[in-house]
Amino acid sequence: MSHDHGHDHHDHGDTGHIGVAFLLNFSFALIEVAGGLLTNSIAILSDALHDLGDSLALALAWYLQKVSDRGRDRRYTYGYRRFSLLGAVVGSAILVVGSVVIVFAAIPRLITPQPTVTLGMLALAVLGIVVNGAAVLRLKKGSSQNAKVVALHLLEDVLGWGAVLVGALIMHFTGWYWIDPLLSLGIAAFIFVTALGALRSSAKILLQGIPDGVDLAAIEERLATVAGVASFHDLHLWSLDGEHTILTVHLVLDDPVTPEISCRVKREANAAMNDLGIRHCTIEIEGSNESCSRCCP
Repeated sequence: MSHDHGHDHHDHGDTGHIGVAFLLNFSFALIEVAGGLLTNSIAILSDALHDLGDSLALALAWYLQKVSDRGRDRRYTYGYRRFSLLGAVVGSAILVVGSVVIVFAAIPRLITPQPTVTLGMLALAVLGIVVNGAAVLRLKKGSSQNAKVVALHLLEDVLGWGAVLVGALIMHFTGWYWIDPLLSLGIAAFIFVTALGALRSSAKILLQGIPDGVDLAAIEERLATVAGVASFHDLHLWSLDGEHTILTVHLVLDDPVTPEISCRVKREANAAMNDLGIRHCTIEIEGSNESCSRCCP
């Protein structure tokens, strides 16, 4: 059996990116609370509550990302990379729930609009776009599923403050206070759809589905072209955390099967899989008349 342990280097920078995003988000949430009270804006106070919830999600994401940087041990032989994925699932779920909460908060304000101090809202909106936009740009450097979901959290905040900015401008000149909750409903719908997609993607990884972007037909074709391989079976393909793809397969060789032939086939099969971006392969070699003892369905 061959074990290719040449994993790609895990992006330890994601931990730092998420930590910075947490500090920015939590600090600005406190500013929002004060700003919402000063401007008498329910929308900003609601967003402050939402950002505090985001901060809790970011804190969890940061902790789980830090845990995921650990190497493998006797408790987790694949390492801790899936802890990062757990953060992505929780973060996506919070976004879905948050978008529903926004809808229920916006509908009463749409029915009964309330006046606000629009100039104060404008100042906070500009600051919100700058702070959250800086955090999104920082997290764009990340590669983990967790970092991507955290970036989605902050992109939601950027869009939300963009809506506040536009709404505040219109309300300042027209007095149409119903625009604010209407924009909030549109943003909530966008976040719900996007977060649901991220949650579906994370669930697919947890359920060990074939990773997105991996061509199963191409893999089967490459394995079939390795010299000496008569057939193959029990091909399993999954992603550890959305970044690292793992493959296991049983290769049936033409007779005779010698140690030299087995080593060559393993080497060529591993090289072929590496070309397709698969860095961890476990290969079982069998003869054509050998009975396969299967331990997997």
